[in-house]
Amino acid sequence: MELTKHGHACVALSEGGRSVVIDPGAFTDPAALSGAGAVLVTHEHPDHFEPGRLRAALDADPALEVWTNASVAAKLEGLGTRVHVVGHGDAVTVAGFDVRVHGELHAEIHPDIPRIANIGFLVGGQVFHPGDALTVPDEPVPTLLVPLHAPWSRTADVIDYVRAVHADQAFAVHDGLLNDTGLTVVGGLLGERGPGTGTPFSRLAPGDTAEL
Repeated sequence: MELTKHGHACVALSEGGRSVVIDPGAFTDPAALSGAGAVLVTHEHPDHFEPGRLRAALDADPALEVWTNASVAAKLEGLGTRVHVVGHGDAVTVAGFDVRVHGELHAEIHPDIPRIANIGFLVGGQVFHPGDALTVPDEPVPTLLVPLHAPWSRTADVIDYVRAVHADQAFAVHDGLLNDTGLTVVGGLLGERGPGTGTPFSRLAPGDTAEL
């Protein structure tokens, strides 16, 4: 399987001519959707989901379909059976990949801000994208996509999250709000300059790929 970073929270996973794109939001080049067989969306925040762009991609490719939660699906009204609602515990086949769904809620930003629905996707039994949550799946995770920085997170919590999942390797996502200095500092704390997580950690720049 090949992992391609497309900016902020968006990645594409490809294998054997099949491709699925996760969370192509407003901070992601719309070209990330080109050639995708399916789109997975973890939640409705604009850095993960941009309805106008996604509708345009669906109009351009009649075979493209979306798997997401009910709140995102409601914003894609009119697309009928091309939008599939899934939730925690579901197991589905998406563009030829086995996908298992974990998690229910977005991480808390502040007690006065209501929490919204958020689901994470384990694709092909290989890569877990948690969206905006620190969900620990109840099954092994070979490759974890780590939300590196967000208004709702502390680096200490992210370190503990990587320890809890105990994946074979981890890559940074959700890093579009950090400049180069911030990426170096926070990434170092998840890696060689931190307290240790037991999981090798690295970051892909937008456009970079890794063979899994």
